Amino acid sequence: MKQSERRIFLIKRLIEEQSYGMAIPEDEEKQRLLLRSLMNVRMPKPIDKEFLRIQDEYLQERLAEKGITNADFLKPVQEDIYIWQGDITTLRCDAVVNAANSSMTGCYYPCHKCIDNCIHTFSGIQLRLECAEIMKSQGFDEPTGRAKITKAYNLPCKYVLHTVGPIITDRPSENDRRLLVSCYSSCLELAEKHNIRSIAFCCISTGEFHFPNDMAAETAVGAVKEYKRISKSKIKVIFNVFKDKDYEIYNKLLGEDKQYKRKA
Repeated sequence: MKQSERRIFLIKRLIEEQSYGMAIPEDEEKQRLLLRSLMNVRMPKPIDKEFLRIQDEYLQERLAEKGITNADFLKPVQEDIYIWQGDITTLRCDAVVNAANSSMTGCYYPCHKCIDNCIHTFSGIQLRLECAEIMKSQGFDEPTGRAKITKAYNLPCKYVLHTVGPIITDRPSENDRRLLVSCYSSCLELAEKHNIRSIAFCCISTGEFHFPNDMAAETAVGAVKEYKRISKSKIKVIFNVFKDKDYEIYNKLLGEDKQYKRKA
């Protein structure tokens, strides 16, 4: 089955499942956006093996088109600490961190550019179902500053760690900073528990959660260094950035070396 045939198959199945009355556009990019939108709004529930097989083939082909970066080939800016600019859904390492919302089931806004949406989109619909099952078992929304672990499905990493950062409405308070520190330490503790040796952090709580980028980066670097100092952990920590301004902030904090920069 060609990639275009997989895409049409998946779109038709999701339209039928959700009883939407819509035509499938002929343009390839519009089809991609429609498929992503249908996946984004789909509620967490099981689906048949044929759909999952074709979805997985489609997402693996999309990943190959985008290209994979192997974290083993990155060079550290400090001992066991790395900076990498690029699309976190294309990074091969043991685990990536998702900046989740308190429901933990992903972003439902079609084609939203937040990291939560991207990770759920390119991992596949299995991730939302696993997250929903975890939350059903827990029985309450995920508290800020804690973390959960899931499979990564069609991402090149092995696991996804989901953490809920503080939402900022004004200037971050000391409690906001403590909660952000807890996001990093909770992820690191959970990673160590699962024998994860390399972990990529996105810029937790920035963007839609409005934590100032410079203060968030300072908090992140401080939290990671303090955890490593106390625990003596040798886990490899990758600070993944997408925007140029975040890359510049982390370089000022950790040391500038342009060889580590990769544009998305």
